[in-house]
Amino acid sequence: MATRQRTTTATAQKAALKFSAINAILLLAGLVSIAIGYVLLARGSTVAAPLLLVLGYAVLVPLGIIL
Repeated sequence: MATRQRTTTATAQKAALKFSAINAILLLAGLVSIAIGYVLLARGSTVAAPLLLVLGYAVLVPLGIIL
C-alpha cells in the first residue's frame, strides 16, 4: 500500500496572509483618508468628506488587506 505524504504545511503557507510594505502603506493611506474625511465632515463639508470616507473605507483599506 502506498503511503500518502502530507501537504498540510504547503497548504497552510499558501493560505497565510503575508503583509508587505505595500499593504502597510495602503492601510495607512486609508486610515489617513478616513481621519481627514471625519475632520472635514465635522467642519461641514458636503463634498470632500464623503469622497474621502468612501475612498478610505471602500478602496484603500480593502486593497491594503487584499494585496
